[in-house]
Amino acid sequence: MSDPSDDALALARRHGLPVEMLYLREEYPRDRWAEPGLDQTAAFWLQMHGSFRGHQGHMDGLVSQWRAGGDIRVLHRQLIPALQSFLQHLDGHHRIESGQYFPMMREIEPKIGHGIDLLDRDHDVIHGQLETLFQSGLAFHQAVSSNAADAADAADRAARLGDAIDAIAPSLLRHLEDEEDIVIPLIQLRGLPH
Repeated sequence: MSDPSDDALALARRHGLPVEMLYLREEYPRDRWAEPGLDQTAAFWLQMHGSFRGHQGHMDGLVSQWRAGGDIRVLHRQLIPALQSFLQHLDGHHRIESGQYFPMMREIEPKIGHGIDLLDRDHDVIHGQLETLFQSGLAFHQAVSSNAADAADAADRAARLGDAIDAIAPSLLRHLEDEEDIVIPLIQLRGLPH
């Protein structure tokens, strides 16, 4: 059995989707997604993805401010709630996609099943990264909140959390874009059961 990380389509290695997964986007390209008449579910999907991108950028910004000499307690006060919200929303979004939307999409457009499988595998990879983010966030929170808080330990935990946030960004952004390239045209062109 081959190692999935060796797969050219593995999330960490790919730079976009193969052409055979983009046939619906060819019919309904990205430059049309802003036109009036976009399906409400497709529009909501894009809005959710935009919020994840914004959340990722917000957390990056907080970490960058701290790395540039910011106060660790300010970082803690701002980053921990942002991280909690990000983790909850992204995990919930993926559960709904994999549990409800993706099975419907396989039925509506069987030809895109291999693309849906790829997106599901992405969710597994990202879930592992979310677990790392959670554990890193928890360790940082505990280090700052401890009665015997050690400044060096708290700074180390903040750095590790910052590294984990840096590490998830490329995978998350790649996945969001690839998912949109499959899902938005599929919803627009084939519809979903109501």
